[in-house]
Amino acid sequence: MNEHFGPGASRLAGLCTREFGWTPDQFWQATPAEIAAILTIETPASEVPLSRTELAALMERDSDGQ
Repeated sequence: MNEHFGPGASRLAGLCTREFGWTPDQFWQATPAEIAAILTIETPASEVPLSRTELAALMERDSDGQ
């Protein structure tokens, strides 16, 4: 174990508590692979920001009165 483990584990435990409602026991029972899996979940399409092309199309459609 090195001097960087403690602060990193503490931040990660806080994140899991805040974002996922985990108890400390749930955090310490999870494997690193499980934690990595939930932290890398892809953003649903409904939450992905518009691209420039999509925004331009919406603005053009709006200016055409459609």
